[in-house]
Amino acid sequence: MNDLVAEPSMELSVEPSKHTFALVSLTSLFFMWGFITCLNDILIPHLKAAFDLNYTQAMLIQFCFFGAYFIVSIPAGQLINKIGYQKGIVCGLMVASLGCLGFIPAASLNAYPMFLLALFVLASGITILQVSANPFVTVLGSAKTASSRLTMTQAFNSLGTTIAPWFGAVLILSAASSSGAESVQGPYLFLSLTLAALAIIFYKLKLPQVDATNPNGDVIDQHQDSAWDHKHLLLGAVGIFVYVGAEVSIGSFLVSFLGESNIAALEEAEAAKYITYYWAGAMIGRFVGAAAMRHIAAGKALAFNATMVLLLLGVAIATDGKLAMWSLLAIGLFNSIMYPVIFSLALNKLGSATGQGSGILCSAIVGGAIIPLLHGVLADMIGLQISFILPLVCYIFIVYYGLKGSQPSSIAR
Repeated sequence: MNDLVAEPSMELSVEPSKHTFALVSLTSLFFMWGFITCLNDILIPHLKAAFDLNYTQAMLIQFCFFGAYFIVSIPAGQLINKIGYQKGIVCGLMVASLGCLGFIPAASLNAYPMFLLALFVLASGITILQVSANPFVTVLGSAKTASSRLTMTQAFNSLGTTIAPWFGAVLILSAASSSGAESVQGPYLFLSLTLAALAIIFYKLKLPQVDATNPNGDVIDQHQDSAWDHKHLLLGAVGIFVYVGAEVSIGSFLVSFLGESNIAALEEAEAAKYITYYWAGAMIGRFVGAAAMRHIAAGKALAFNATMVLLLLGVAIATDGKLAMWSLLAIGLFNSIMYPVIFSLALNKLGSATGQGSGILCSAIVGGAIIPLLHGVLADMIGLQISFILPLVCYIFIVYYGLKGSQPSSIAR
């Protein structure tokens, strides 16, 4: 993708303690994109009712949002290599702000395709943010604690996802009966202004100047490494694909699942508040995981958590009532560490290919577009509850990646 460098030591010349301010600043971004992404779980039942959609049509929301990751990630990686991490963050914030602003005309014209376009633009900005911020966090300190460090920042991402359902339930779903699609205008205008303000702040901040093409400050030689030559990176991309797809699927269908007569028969506005438990579990799990993985191998922790999710999904599929309801909600706790752990394990020992690898991994987030759409098709065909067998299959691969697939290895040429 670009002219890269020799195998890095994964240590910065500046002491990690001097990166505290940078890490705290970056954490605010993780909060914001978690908040915005989780609002899709509120938009889905809201727009499904407003436009009289079936499950497959409603899942186009996630298809357009996460489809942006596939289209934009690799170009975003090239952009970051040219302008650097900090300017990339500013660019991502401005694009995301523009996407949020697009909700106003979409609601005024009552046009579902315009909502989908606004979501795509919004997600393009979030993609640029992720391609900038995730590797930035991994290089601000020791490679040995990269999983722990990224998990900690992702915990604040989960704080955003924990707050968002209440925000959406009160300001979007509770107002939906009277204002229909237009109930999204106020919340998304507020988000647009907030993102624009953050862009100005990050433009003026003095963050560590890390060369995105040589993040660890190593001596450049003529060797050019490629992320495509690393098997654990490619398997990690599959892991990101199935994990994000499964997580988004579960979150997207939670409100509908809790509304089923054999589960909890909750109204949409009430069911939306229960999504908070799902994401709060992820937040708690990430704080605990960030500390635990200083002492426990990240791969083993990943495999254990994925195994627990398999058990909970089995219960949610096979039972009814409160047991099925709380089994599905409890999955958030064990999902907690999966994304940052898969991401950091996949980038382990990539050396000069780290930036390229980050772009590939962010492209794999397209799983959040494809798997929920397939889940929607299944739900329309065989029923909502049994359709959760699709994310169950996804977690089987994650167990494999944690136990074996994440071991660094190169593909023989």
